[in-house]
Amino acid sequence: MNRAFNRKKDKSWMHTPEALAKHYIPYNAKFLGNTEVEAPKGTEVVKDAVRKLKFQRHIKKSEGQKVPKVELQISIYGVKILDPKTKDVQHNCQLHRISFCADDKTDKRIFTFICKDSESNKHLCYVFDSEKCAEEITLTIGQAFDLAYKKFLESGGKDVETRKQIGGLQKRIQELETENSELKKQLQDLEEQLMIAHVPPAGSISTKPQSTDIFDMVPFSPVTPLVPTPASNGCPPPPPTTLPPDIRKDLFGAEPFDPFTCGAADFPPDIQSKLDEMQEGFKMGLTLEGTVFSLDPLDSRC
Repeated sequence: MNRAFNRKKDKSWMHTPEALAKHYIPYNAKFLGNTEVEAPKGTEVVKDAVRKLKFQRHIKKSEGQKVPKVELQISIYGVKILDPKTKDVQHNCQLHRISFCADDKTDKRIFTFICKDSESNKHLCYVFDSEKCAEEITLTIGQAFDLAYKKFLESGGKDVETRKQIGGLQKRIQELETENSELKKQLQDLEEQLMIAHVPPAGSISTKPQSTDIFDMVPFSPVTPLVPTPASNGCPPPPPTTLPPDIRKDLFGAEPFDPFTCGAADFPPDIQSKLDEMQEGFKMGLTLEGTVFSLDPLDSRC
């Protein structure tokens, strides 16, 4: 309890415990803003913060800016600051982080409280302007502190620790959801890049390469004609070599002689008769035992 609450300790509370424990008490006020302070409590600390934010308000007012209106929801769990129209939560100040609360005795419309920020661990002083309810809002926050402290004693401190654990788990869940959405986006980008890499350009024909053996050659099949296929290194096969008609003749313009393909009708009659005689003599020489004949006229044994 700070001194602002001690001054009103003898006064009866304005709300039922059930209203603050099971629900919340709403108030409307103007939000002057928040500013960092050096200490978690103290009347002079909040006076300096009020002077600073009032000066900033006068500057904004001279520029034509209005002080924003907010809705305060006070319960034993904390003070929520919401947009009165959209109900969006602008600040959620948990009760165990609020260290000081007081209304300004020189200016009845101003009330403040100091709360330790959960992320930066800095002490921030929140300043509000309420024309009629400044003192009532301060008392309501004090009553919420009183009920929360009684509940803490009844539960042996387990309730506060449980809320801290739940708050930590909720924060971790939000971080994991953000990380999960980022990973999904990265996976979608990779899938799109993979699809673009496998799409062939327009007008191209995709051909499936034929299977080859260990020597990178197409197996022979008498049924299917041999089709030249590119090698595994990507080089195209050389074109088939065909000799021009002039190279198939000798230098006299005649077809080359091939004794395996020529027939009897290919020679003139006189030459053919000589060949027949030589063939008959060769057959007779094979039948004489111990005598060797040679068809070569240069052979010395003849």
